[in-house]
Amino acid sequence: MIVVVGNPIARLPDAGGGLAGVPAQVAAAAARAGATVQLVGKAGEDRAGNDLMLELARAGIGHVALLRDPAHATPIASADRKDEAPDAPAGRALADPTDGAPSVSPADPSERPQLDAADIELALRYLPDYSTIVVAEPIPETAVAIVADAASWVGATLMIVVAGAGEGAAVPASATVFEAPSADPDGSFATMLGELAAAVDRGTPIEAAFREVEGRLGLTPAGD
Repeated sequence: MIVVVGNPIARLPDAGGGLAGVPAQVAAAAARAGATVQLVGKAGEDRAGNDLMLELARAGIGHVALLRDPAHATPIASADRKDEAPDAPAGRALADPTDGAPSVSPADPSERPQLDAADIELALRYLPDYSTIVVAEPIPETAVAIVADAASWVGATLMIVVAGAGEGAAVPASATVFEAPSADPDGSFATMLGELAAAVDRGTPIEAAFREVEGRLGLTPAGD
């Protein structure tokens, strides 16, 4: 079983519906590849959060460890600014029209549910029999330490997404580290990560899994 760590984002109908954000899209890609997946994250205790639970179920993603936060709204992705009508409702968070990514509201990350080390520790204790953990978005160093300890304890493969080039990130040498993209509008990074996790979860060594996923998705390694 694969555990994906990170907060999901709901997607409005004007942005195509379904799931948004790298963690949810990683989980969805792994589920499409045939893996059993559980998502560890937080969503608001609101209508968007309820809709998000249904979308996760439709995508075959387990969410028994997805916590609900009554103090913060579920983040919602809407259409790009360039696709919005000129009379779009006031107050909607707008994306930079050049970045190709949907806008997310609340725009300020501090106003969204926060996944902390204690939340992750509780979730990993609750979930049994996982062999792969994917930290699909940057998390605090204290939370990384919790995940690393859990992976070491059960012998799970650990894949971690870090901010920037990952310099100074407190990750164990045994982890496979990925640099978070500035944006992933077409979901290619999330798809790669989800399919890679699914291959590893099937028992494929990670180096061979990279080659397998690169060939299937037509990816070109950096520097080539």
